[in-house]
Amino acid sequence: MAENNFNFPHTIFTEYDKVHNVGVFTEVTNHIYTEQTEYQRIDIYETPTFGKLFSLDGFIMTRDSDEFVYHEMISHVPLFIHPDPKKVLVIGGGDGGTVREVLKHDSVEKVILCELDKKVVETALTYLPNISYELKNPKVEIVYEDGSKFVSQFKDEFDAILIDSTDPTEGEGGLLFTEEFYHKCFEALKENGVFSAQTEEPFLRKEWMIRAYKRISNTFNVARLYMGYVPQYMPGTWTWTFASKNLDPIKDFDPEKVREFNKELKYYDEEVHVASFSLPVFVKKLIN
Repeated sequence: MAENNFNFPHTIFTEYDKVHNVGVFTEVTNHIYTEQTEYQRIDIYETPTFGKLFSLDGFIMTRDSDEFVYHEMISHVPLFIHPDPKKVLVIGGGDGGTVREVLKHDSVEKVILCELDKKVVETALTYLPNISYELKNPKVEIVYEDGSKFVSQFKDEFDAILIDSTDPTEGEGGLLFTEEFYHKCFEALKENGVFSAQTEEPFLRKEWMIRAYKRISNTFNVARLYMGYVPQYMPGTWTWTFASKNLDPIKDFDPEKVREFNKELKYYDEEVHVASFSLPVFVKKLIN
């Protein structure tokens, strides 16, 4: 057996997938905050490599160093397809990263954030200011409800609905992966409305990716899976699904709108938009 010469730090954070027996770890220099809420355990850590790390029930939600990838992809892919988005509903995403990206679009007049756990928002506002600061924007209304029930109140109301949910196997996240829920979202969208949802990844959680994509496809007239490189989530790739009643994410995409965009983007651009819908062969086979 080879000699182990690693000098492990005294304190580490480990995210462990019990189903597949794999995990990731990082050194922790400070355990900033912890709380067991009615719904889940919240932890905030300081790490030397990734900055602040925010986890729910031991699973990484955001990291300072690379959270922008996920938040830009769930937000800008659908919003650049809509001709003039004004009213947006974000379900989940209590850290505020998705709301931050949505509000980079000057046409947006109102964002409703529906988050189940009030403590997530409060913690993000206190400890994650770089991610959460737009939650204080007067355009934002925050409601603390079950998103699957909240969206059923609306018909023909929103230009965009973004589902920034936790994983379906954790907490109440599974309620946001049902065909009934997607149908409620369909009804809450205006005729030109656009939709995106995080739909897991094709290696460790491929069953949920397939399930979510098929349920969205059964509900919307247009549904297209797209991918990005998201290092904060195991194993490093992620998928979302774009959907709408009549707009296509490629045919109706105007790259000039992105080139003329005057807000900072760190990952998404007009080339990434198109490339994200070019799926690897094995992913095409999984969803077909």
